[in-house]
Amino acid sequence: MSDSDYTSGKMEKLLCPSMMCADFGNLSMEIKSLEDAGADIFHIDIMDGRFVPNFGMGLQDVELICRKSRIPVDIHFMIEDPGRYIEKFAGMGVSILYIHPEADAHPMRTLQRILDTGMKAGIACNPGTAAAMVEPLLPLCDYVMVMSVNPGFAGQKYIDSVDKKIMEFVNLQKRYHYNIMLDGACSPEKIASCSKMGVNGFVLGTSALFGKGRSYKEIINELRIL
Repeated sequence: MSDSDYTSGKMEKLLCPSMMCADFGNLSMEIKSLEDAGADIFHIDIMDGRFVPNFGMGLQDVELICRKSRIPVDIHFMIEDPGRYIEKFAGMGVSILYIHPEADAHPMRTLQRILDTGMKAGIACNPGTAAAMVEPLLPLCDYVMVMSVNPGFAGQKYIDSVDKKIMEFVNLQKRYHYNIMLDGACSPEKIASCSKMGVNGFVLGTSALFGKGRSYKEIINELRIL
């Protein structure tokens, strides 16, 4: 299925495994198992140790996942000056690219460059960033990813105050037509409640998918019907 299908309203809920949480000892098998389980998009975090105090996945990981994947791959840039790498990641076969507006001196120009490559463009909105601050960017966005934790580390607690911001983006969605994604502490309970609020998709990490001692297919089937 092409990534255009994911913006056409055909999918009821987008479930996006965070590949930072996958088993790197057998990444090819993880890719196949997650695809067979019904995952919609592979989510990859790229960090530079400066915008966030951590380092994420490497270029070799991105190349492998893009080469093996039969579903879209998205990249979440948690890096300073993300415009330096747009064409490089587009050339690898990435379908969706998220930037943090706070990390870019000219985010509108960067979003347009992403679109010019043929990728879908998205912004990631930190817990401390208001919806009103990024509204001028929304006409260029196919996706808005609301961060419900501070970016950079897995396993954090959900920040309840982002619920108000989710509703603000839901209201703005009627004007600008983007998909709303949620990243951070997406437990089954939060997936159920935020789906009702209007969130379209969820990044799945250790709160819902990985390290549960159960098959990915069983878990994803359960999350799909929440």
